[in-house]
Amino acid sequence: MYIHDFRATGYPYRLYSGQGALDKLPGEVDRARARRVFVVCGRTVSRSTPLIGRIRALLGERLAGVFDEIAKDTTLDSVLRAAEAARAAQADLVIGVGAGSVLQAARVVVILLAETRPIEELITRYPEHGPAVSPKLLAPKLPIINVLTAATTAQNRAGSRVKDESRTHGMEFFDPKTRPAAIFWDAEALLTAPPQLARTTAVSVYWRAVMNLGAASMNPLVEGDRLQAYRLAAGALHRVTAANDAAPRIDLCAAALLQNREADDGGTLFERHWVGRVTYAFVTALFSVYPRVAQGEANSALTGTVMRRLGARDVEAMARIAATLGAWNERMPPAQAPGLAADRLEEVFRAIGMPTRLSELGIDRGLFPRVIEYSLKNFNADPQREFVRERPLLEEVLAAAW
Repeated sequence: MYIHDFRATGYPYRLYSGQGALDKLPGEVDRARARRVFVVCGRTVSRSTPLIGRIRALLGERLAGVFDEIAKDTTLDSVLRAAEAARAAQADLVIGVGAGSVLQAARVVVILLAETRPIEELITRYPEHGPAVSPKLLAPKLPIINVLTAATTAQNRAGSRVKDESRTHGMEFFDPKTRPAAIFWDAEALLTAPPQLARTTAVSVYWRAVMNLGAASMNPLVEGDRLQAYRLAAGALHRVTAANDAAPRIDLCAAALLQNREADDGGTLFERHWVGRVTYAFVTALFSVYPRVAQGEANSALTGTVMRRLGARDVEAMARIAATLGAWNERMPPAQAPGLAADRLEEVFRAIGMPTRLSELGIDRGLFPRVIEYSLKNFNADPQREFVRERPLLEEVLAAAW
């Protein structure tokens, strides 16, 4: 059923895709009238691929500096050092080169360069009772250009999550002015990502596409975004590790962009069903507590169990997901849908070599209490702080996923 009363928003950016797309980078720098461009990236991109050298050759003297030590999960220490280096370089434009962690870092860097308040006043706060509160960050921000090496919804978002070991939850920054001016899906840049990274990011995009299939009603723009995102992600999932074919990686970038666009078109994250919300909270907590765990592996290891344990809370949503996956039809009892959808998803994940239990990740379950603490303070999954009342249930579900 369509909803015809809705609000949609749009944010300007230019997108360049395909072979030689990055050659358009100097024109984007010219458009921003930038003279001191600063690049943030990770060590692998900088030291094991020719990508930064290619950017250096394209920009010449306008490249004012490179910070290549952004850590996995966007650690606070690495972001602070990146901001200090960008300030010293007198940056007037920031380019993020990488995937989720790096692109989030680029946003936080421009926030730290512009805002003069203490960092505690720049992040989302979690009152003991009531919803989380995000401060308004009003200072003008430097323009950002994102060059992707893997598909990620971080490519054109306004929020960023930073990991700080001293906290029991991530530091969340939000500023619409940090959306990028331009995005690059350059074929050669995307092929620099090793197969394992390409696969785990593919699973993350596919997982979100599946969760969004549970919607009972949506406006016609959101439906188009979601169905196409699912089609692209499902089609690319088994082909993304090909070493010389950028097409499935570009398809996944497009799917991730559509997932962001559907939110701008009036969609709701996971349509607020419990399976999507709890899995997302657990996944974010897992890769915060266990640095070796990637998002895609966490998604595949958790989803089946969460769906079997919590799917009954939103059985109609699970039926819609199961039907699209070809695991359920209307002649079957709806109560069977969560289990059948879970079985089908685990088949998909196992077929591409992904784990379906937490015990396969090589992690210490003794740290599960920390995972729970992180999960209870996840604004995207739980903006109204409902999880606090469900702590025993969350602990039970997490243990069952082992």
